[in-house]
Amino acid sequence: MTRNVVTARPETAFKELVALMNTHRVSGLPVVDSAGRPVGVVSEADTLVKQEHRGGGTRPWFGRKRRARWQKATGRVAADLMTAPVVGVGVDATITAAARLLAEKNIRRLCVVDGDGLLVGIVSRRDVIGTFLRPDDEIKVDVEERVFKRGMWLFPNSLAVEITGGVATLDGQVERRTTAQIAGQLTQAVPGVVAVRNNVSYELDDTVTSPL
Repeated sequence: MTRNVVTARPETAFKELVALMNTHRVSGLPVVDSAGRPVGVVSEADTLVKQEHRGGGTRPWFGRKRRARWQKATGRVAADLMTAPVVGVGVDATITAAARLLAEKNIRRLCVVDGDGLLVGIVSRRDVIGTFLRPDDEIKVDVEERVFKRGMWLFPNSLAVEITGGVATLDGQVERRTTAQIAGQLTQAVPGVVAVRNNVSYELDDTVTSPL
C-alpha cells in the first residue's frame, strides 16, 4: 500500500482538489475528518462532472444517476463531490481480500485503516497488480514462512515448494487430504502467486464420509 497519502478535508475547495491531484499525480483523494478518519473519496471522475454539466447548467428532470451527477457538478467543496461511504480494509487484510473487494465494488482504490478507523494508507489496483512482479525466490521464502511454518505448524521438511514464473509447485506428504488442500489454499493467498500445482500426497482421505 501507499503510506504517504495526499488527503483532503470535507471543506477543501474544488480548485484546490484539482490542484492537489495534478501536483501529486494521483487520480483520487481520500477525504478525512478532523480525527483522520476517511469519510469519502474524491476522484477525477467526480471533478469532471463540473465540465460535463458546465458547473451546473440545467437540472435534468429524469434519471436518478443523472440528477446525482448534476448535483455534484454544482459542488464547491470536497463534501459536495466525494463518493461516500468509504470502501476500506484493515491493515491486516490480505492482498487477495483487497483484490476481491476492488473487483466486487468495481473501484480503483481502497482506504486502509487501523484499529481506530484512522487512515494509514491506500491500496490501488496498481498495487495489487504489482505483487505479481515479486521475484520467485522472494515468493518461495514467503510460502515457506507463512504457509509451512506459521500457517500449518509443519516442520520445514514436511513440504517443499518451487516457484517458476509465479507458479507454485507443492510437493511432499501429509497425513490427511484436507491438510494438503489447506496447503494449496494458503499458498494461493501468498502475494505474487499466480497459480498452484498441488502435488502433495496424503495417507487418509478425510473428505469421504464412511457409510453407516
